[in-house]
Amino acid sequence: MRIVSLLPSSTEIVCAIGLADQLVGRSHECDFPPEIRRLPVCTAPKLDVTAPSAAMDCQVRSLLRDALSIYRIDIGMLKELRPDIILTQSQCEVCAVSLPDVELAVGEWTGSKPRIISLASNRLDDVWTDILHLADVLDVSQRGPDLVGRLRARVEAIAAMARAISHHPTVACIEWLDPLMAAGNWVPELVELAGGQNLFGEIGKHSPWLAWEDLLGRDPEIIVIMPCGFDLARTHTELPALTRRRGWETLRAVKDRPVYCTDGNHYFNRPGPRLVDSLEILAEIIHPDVFRFGHRGGGWENWRQSAS
Repeated sequence: MRIVSLLPSSTEIVCAIGLADQLVGRSHECDFPPEIRRLPVCTAPKLDVTAPSAAMDCQVRSLLRDALSIYRIDIGMLKELRPDIILTQSQCEVCAVSLPDVELAVGEWTGSKPRIISLASNRLDDVWTDILHLADVLDVSQRGPDLVGRLRARVEAIAAMARAISHHPTVACIEWLDPLMAAGNWVPELVELAGGQNLFGEIGKHSPWLAWEDLLGRDPEIIVIMPCGFDLARTHTELPALTRRRGWETLRAVKDRPVYCTDGNHYFNRPGPRLVDSLEILAEIIHPDVFRFGHRGGGWENWRQSAS
């Protein structure tokens, strides 16, 4: 079977169920596990991904306002790769190549056309369902339940320990810095499983815009910064968009030092197997005296360390 994955999370699922050798193409964002980076790239962004957060937001809004996709598909490369299956998503037209983009790209092909599989996870249970579905579609049905069972066991072990902790601090997870956006979908669920009280965003619902006055008013005990598509280094570069706001230094989390930067791109933004690693990161951040999984320095770091 020849598989092209245009979604980082589906690429990770395919590899986790042992079918990395059947991947023949990927999106420009698919970069894990590292060995898949050798595969031909079939997509590219239409916007300047090196621009500051505010400028990127303006570009995205402009493209969407004109009913344009923010990604470009290399139709010639797709045809050359002759995939049997193309994996994409229908959850968010900003996060990755969407189902309509792919349908349009292959719509005029003659002869045999690839099967298009679209995923749309909004919470953890959806991720488990996607894993089971892909395992079935790719003819390795038993590997799906095996993987889901292992992932669920890790989640429940953390949740059980977190439930036994008396204090669950308030947590604000920030998914975009300018304009300000809180994290939604599966992130509020992860916060609660890790033993925190999520302040902004609802489980299973898209990430909401966040008014600066609301963040100041709720004054969270912990702030976790996880910009969509940014690694730790890029997050550090974009921090002034947050830290230069009036009132930043008055926040309890800033004064007490529980402000953390994370690698949102590799962890929190991808609804795949590594959401369990994301849960581990949050557990380490929220209850460092209880949880130690070794993600510090790679998956997260203290804001003060980032700024030094």
